[in-house]
Amino acid sequence: MSSTAATGPADRLGFKPGMVIQELGWDNDTDDELRVAIEDAIDADLVDSDYGNVVDAVILWWRNDDGDLVDGLVDALTDLVGGGAIWLLTPKVGRPGAVDPAEIAEAAPVAGLSQTTSAAVSKDWTAARLVAPKTPA
Repeated sequence: MSSTAATGPADRLGFKPGMVIQELGWDNDTDDELRVAIEDAIDADLVDSDYGNVVDAVILWWRNDDGDLVDGLVDALTDLVGGGAIWLLTPKVGRPGAVDPAEIAEAAPVAGLSQTTSAAVSKDWTAARLVAPKTPA
């Protein structure tokens, strides 16, 4: 595996050195290669829900049986800095725990978010970028 690849999964997520990235929903099925790539990109460890400070972005691992997606997204907003993004990581269609894209499209606005982009980030996981819409000052 070459480290000179111009666009690895962490690059596609827009993570840069110095960013603080909170990880929620980790379990034994998460993609460790992606986690390491993100930590390499930010040159730091991922932080968890006990971090207690604002974070630049959240990666939220979510499976179909994890409960109410709106609640999960609202919880993920707790430590997110204004203008930050939530990357919702879900199993790809056809994989165990896959989340219907329509469910994400319905849940995001209810949680006060809008989906801006999506990216394939590993062989088993896909990512949807969710942000709070800009509000007029």
